[in-house]
Amino acid sequence: MTIGIFLSLGSVLPLEAQNTKLQAENLLLTAVEKLNSNDIQTAEALLKAVLKADAENDAGWYYMAQIAIMKKDLEMTEQCLRTAVELDPTNFWYRHKLAKLYSLTSRTELTIDMYEKLLEDFPKKSDLYFDLAEMYASQQEYDKALETISEIEKVFGITESIAVYRFNILRIMGRQEDAFESLREYNRQYSSPYVLSLLADYEMTMYNDSTAVAYYDEALDIAPDYSPALLGKAEALRVTRRYDEYFPVAYSYVEASDSPAEGKSDYLMAIVQRTDPKFIRSFQSQLDTLFTKAINVHPTDSTVLHTAALYYYSTGRDAAAKKYFGTNVKLYPESIAARASFVEFLMYTDQWEDLSVEGRAAFERFPEETGFLEMASVADYNLGEYGKVLDICRKVIEVAPADSSKTLRAWSTMGDVYHTLGDTKKAYKAYDKALKINPDYVYVLNNYAYYLSEEGKSLKKAYNMSRKTVEAEPDNATYLDTFAWILYLQGKAQEAKPYFKHAMLYGGKDSVVILDHYAEVLYALKDYDMAVVYWNMAIQKNNGKIPGLEEKVKQRKEALRK
Repeated sequence: MTIGIFLSLGSVLPLEAQNTKLQAENLLLTAVEKLNSNDIQTAEALLKAVLKADAENDAGWYYMAQIAIMKKDLEMTEQCLRTAVELDPTNFWYRHKLAKLYSLTSRTELTIDMYEKLLEDFPKKSDLYFDLAEMYASQQEYDKALETISEIEKVFGITESIAVYRFNILRIMGRQEDAFESLREYNRQYSSPYVLSLLADYEMTMYNDSTAVAYYDEALDIAPDYSPALLGKAEALRVTRRYDEYFPVAYSYVEASDSPAEGKSDYLMAIVQRTDPKFIRSFQSQLDTLFTKAINVHPTDSTVLHTAALYYYSTGRDAAAKKYFGTNVKLYPESIAARASFVEFLMYTDQWEDLSVEGRAAFERFPEETGFLEMASVADYNLGEYGKVLDICRKVIEVAPADSSKTLRAWSTMGDVYHTLGDTKKAYKAYDKALKINPDYVYVLNNYAYYLSEEGKSLKKAYNMSRKTVEAEPDNATYLDTFAWILYLQGKAQEAKPYFKHAMLYGGKDSVVILDHYAEVLYALKDYDMAVVYWNMAIQKNNGKIPGLEEKVKQRKEALRK
């Protein structure tokens, strides 16, 4: 850029010909004040006047560059900075700002060249070394990055951050052993819990457990509460089954004040989810203490409370789990995750009365989440509160009419409930509503077809619906049973038989209803011996599920003897 770029722009504040430079300097000071107070428009006008009066005012060009970058005019920014540098090549800030602009615009070669020249002229500027090392590394010029790090050490001395930076560069280069040897070299001269922990972690990966523990101990001698070393040592002791030593160190880790609660929660969760169940059973009292200590240190932390709740649930102690799930909800009433965990826990543990209450409370807090209402309806269904279930279904349809997945489930549930209440007319209407939303919804198709078959009517309609289900899920024993039973009712026992045989391979033997149906088909085909076999299996599993089954089978056996 030529230094006369603004000479034709005019001046809002004319200057006298004499003492022009002096007045320009005074205007420059005012412009900077305006710029600092964020009065950009006035500052720009003043700077234009400065440069009209004194086109060689390098500071004027520099500050004009600041305004250009605020306007995101990078081309003008560069032109102004280049002019400032040409006018005063000894000014560090002009050149550094231009180098930063080159970096911002991804011109790495120009950036590196600028930094190298800056270092020649300003060898005591430590930031330049680090920036240059970063740029070398970004260009995969790792040897130059390492050379720059060595220069930093020569000028400023060895520090932990420099040692770790060298370590990371060497690892990127694939020089793993050199990387750790560089840390060992640093450790021979200086003491750093962080570096010692890195060395210990490495020794653990090399299965040098004793060496790893020694490094962790050295780190803890320097900083007894250093959580990475406590955690590392604890894990080294745990994996080597030195449990008597492990738990005291683990206790210290969860009680460490410098360790974030989330990190402790992650560790505790890993123990619960990934550890051999025998370990949890054998050391349950110690693990209880571990969780208690974590809660004592972080009594209101959501992640710790959630993890503790899952731990007690996984070990079959529902009362304790409920306490921590509930506490989490009370402390964080606006947390949908806390609510969802609590409600799901109540559902999985069959606490129907509480689920009915908490599901509704969660929906009141989060009215867009109708899933909470649906969970409450599960509770109401199990409590025999069918009217409440229907109310919830209607509410879901009312608040989410455009959400087909929610309305589909609502109409489906209404159909099931109406059928349970003996109102088949309303049940079938609800099922029709559901199938209008999704004609291929196999759950409704199966139930609708089966209930029709129970009534012995509309068997053709039942057949067509049931056929869709076995085509969609050919290994579903329940759907196979429905379809085969409809075939039997249509007088097609021989066609039904292979579907029942297939159902037996995929869980059918666990259902007393399917066993009874198959026996009926075999009986109709005069395969009496096998029919009796399956009826006997059904009787063993019945427990009142099919009223009168035993008497029916007894009569069939007596008929065979005649």
